[in-house]
Amino acid sequence: MTFIVDGTNGLTFPNSTTQAVAAQTGPAFYAYVPSDQSISSGAFTKIQFGAEIFDTNNCFDSTTNYRFTPNVAGYYQFNIATYNNGSPSRMLLAIYKNGSAYMRVYDGNVAGYMSQGSALIYMNGSTDYVEGYCYVSGSSLAISGNSQYSFFQGFLARVA
Repeated sequence: MTFIVDGTNGLTFPNSTTQAVAAQTGPAFYAYVPSDQSISSGAFTKIQFGAEIFDTNNCFDSTTNYRFTPNVAGYYQFNIATYNNGSPSRMLLAIYKNGSAYMRVYDGNVAGYMSQGSALIYMNGSTDYVEGYCYVSGSSLAISGNSQYSFFQGFLARVA
């Protein structure tokens, strides 16, 4: 197989019938909850991913809105996880797009476990944004502040 660099920051992987272009550059981030965050029972609560390990295009707001607003249109892969201290009767983990629930990525009963999920979402590269939310019923819980347990990640998987 021959790899071709096409001069547009893309890398082409040709085969006998098609060609696929892999993104070489584009927004990617890894944000996490820096200290424990309480989640009250009965309402969706935005998770405060207030620290970053990396943010390649400065698209993640880790100080005010705790959201990712990419500056390149395309399809993005998102991964979200939380480690929960508590015993609610039910917990939901959701990715919101533009302020509304877009996809529930976890729905279960947790007691001191890691909850996680992922989603592939189209983003327009200018006004679309995503955030992580948590809902619990029964007793409240705390999301552990730790870069290995409670995080939100995303990257450009394919340009539009």
